Amino acid sequence: MNTLSEEIGAQDLQRMLEYQDGAVVSRTLIQEKAGTLTLFAFDAGEGLSEHTSPYEAMVYMVEGEMVITISGEEYPVSGGELLTLPEDQPHALEARTPCKMLLFMVRS
Repeated sequence: MNTLSEEIGAQDLQRMLEYQDGAVVSRTLIQEKAGTLTLFAFDAGEGLSEHTSPYEAMVYMVEGEMVITISGEEYPVSGGELLTLPEDQPHALEARTPCKMLLFMVRS
């Protein structure tokens, strides 16, 4: 008989995705009509340019340091911290150090 964690497949987020020099890499963990869960790894200095989303999202920093700009205001975020990205608000991300983050996109 499997334990619950074996059935669900408990994972260590820090080891699920490797850094790549000069790049942003991602791995979709869940993709459903209600939303998505994506793990990202950013090399220092890398990021995502300003964009908007019609859905609310949450960023959980797994490790490292990042600055997230929402509607022109900068929010520093470090490992273990959570930040909400409001729907329809322009936002951009820039890694200050190599970092990993989990993005929860809620569509319903």
